[in-house]
Amino acid sequence: MPTSEDLRKLVQRYADTVSAGDPAAVAALFRPDAVQADPATAPPNVGRDAIRTFFENAAAAGKGMRFEALAVHTAGSHAAIDFRVTVTLDAGSMRIEGIEVFDFDDDGLIRSVTAYWDDADVNLEA
Repeated sequence: MPTSEDLRKLVQRYADTVSAGDPAAVAALFRPDAVQADPATAPPNVGRDAIRTFFENAAAAGKGMRFEALAVHTAGSHAAIDFRVTVTLDAGSMRIEGIEVFDFDDDGLIRSVTAYWDDADVNLEA
């Protein structure tokens, strides 16, 4: 099982990879049968192909994206993070703040991740 320090490094790798804007590289961080829901109320994306498509669509929504893990809390193979996503738009930016809960396998791949946020957590800036 990954240690707390391992989990913090895995979360940082996820944040860096999402920020780099390479959907295939993000999908490679997941198990082949992983489940991802963003937000938790959306139908889940199951498997790497669906997860890659989700991140392709997210990347297409703006000119760039920065994902920050503001705080990481660990327990066993799980990590819950406070996050901030800033998307650069044609006119200004959009910021989403929320929580994501990860479950990692023994190899450090993401088994599941669920994001918790709603419209009240979205801020548009001109």
